[in-house]
Amino acid sequence: MSDVELLVYADRLGGTIAQLQTVLDGPLRAFSSVHVLPFYIPFDGADAGFDPIDHASVDPRLGTWDDMRALARNRGLTADLIVNHVSASSAEFVDWLANGDASDYAGMFLTFDTVFPDGGTEHDITAFYRPRPGLPFTAYQGSDGSRHLVWTTFMPTQVDLDVRHPAALRYLRRVLRALADGGVSTVRLDAVGYAVKTPGTDSFMTPETLDFTRVVVALAHETRVDVLVEVHAHYSQQLAIAPLVDWVYDFALAPLLLHSLGTGTVDRLAAWFEIRPTNAITVLDTHDGIGIIDAGPSGDRPGLISRDEMAAIFARADVATTGHSSLASVVPEWFTLPHQINATFFSTLGGETVPYLLARAVQHFLPGRPQVYYVGLLGGLDDTALFAETGNGRDVNRHRYPAEEVDRALGTDVTLAQLGLARMRTEHAAFDGEFSWTTSGEDEARLLWSNGDARADLIVRTTLGAPSFRIELADAGVTTTFGTPAELANWSQNRR
Repeated sequence: MSDVELLVYADRLGGTIAQLQTVLDGPLRAFSSVHVLPFYIPFDGADAGFDPIDHASVDPRLGTWDDMRALARNRGLTADLIVNHVSASSAEFVDWLANGDASDYAGMFLTFDTVFPDGGTEHDITAFYRPRPGLPFTAYQGSDGSRHLVWTTFMPTQVDLDVRHPAALRYLRRVLRALADGGVSTVRLDAVGYAVKTPGTDSFMTPETLDFTRVVVALAHETRVDVLVEVHAHYSQQLAIAPLVDWVYDFALAPLLLHSLGTGTVDRLAAWFEIRPTNAITVLDTHDGIGIIDAGPSGDRPGLISRDEMAAIFARADVATTGHSSLASVVPEWFTLPHQINATFFSTLGGETVPYLLARAVQHFLPGRPQVYYVGLLGGLDDTALFAETGNGRDVNRHRYPAEEVDRALGTDVTLAQLGLARMRTEHAAFDGEFSWTTSGEDEARLLWSNGDARADLIVRTTLGAPSFRIELADAGVTTTFGTPAELANWSQNRR
């Protein structure tokens, strides 16, 4: 049967890995796979675990590798392989600052001179694409007084690896072995698009990046681990990288659905259905926000939507969130728009259940692997209090759920209906068959799976002011139809 995956932090849906397993073995057992966001030491660092001090160890506050292996025993397990950087507090970086060229890790970290051995001009330096404001360098001093401009693409405490250097490749091999031994079946290459810096380019998803991706895929496959690549970029770059890896993200779907629901049209969705890769992890929301850049133009390359249509999506989100998404979303250097909306997907739709579940239904009916973010599953709205506490815009979509709040969400139509979609995708025989789709008029799309007598049929209408969906399941002479969130929720509850 098909696979549906939950994306979750180990500490924000139960508190520990063992408690997360209890939830997955119980009310969330419809999910046949789980992607646990960084659980390394420390899981609660400056970038919520994406700045590992020890990338090969489980933070003992969350559990152990035995807990991870137990979690993986009856389901697929995805974990992050952070290939672009490590923490400035990591043993490797601290050793290099202490011992310089005598360190076993000399050459592992990217400095200004590594990229520009003959010097770099203002034009060279500002050509690099960076998703944050400012320049990507931080000054560090060695114990011998030597001074280094270390490449820090994301945060000053996230020091970039020189991924072409043997010391960095040895490090990645060691981490991959630890993940594979811990039960991980798929690794997500975090921030791989930024990993190779090539003067004369913007150093994002260049041919050199693809070459490095091939190297990491080969290393992962040596340990019998599949590879998922995370790239927020022009859709053509997703198409280019898809044949090189096991999985890519369908990041374009979310902005295209927001466009469709905001304009009452389905033509841009249909254009994407024609060409989208089928080895896709299909998402609407993640821990990093809702990527809009993925559907837009880049340079002289047209997008699936125009820049004005991107701006309109941000404007509608601003209205739906009463201005909060604009406060939380970051505009990168040299850009005039954010590259993502920092808000929950439910919030961008004003907390309206019908359009939200319409979008979730499309997500679950497309070929690939649907992945549902835990906040989206529980119908989360923006956590403005957490954003106010941390100042990190992405924290609006990283709510910490105590047990009683999870229990309340599990009784709502929005969560029960999504669990129904997950059960449908993993259990119904139609999804092992053939997929097809059609459009009718400017606002209707039909997605159909057929496998002998088994059939799963979804019709969505993005009509302005009156969006709707209808699901019809047929198998063994029995036909079941859902046209409202409550009908889908009731069906799901009766199958517990």
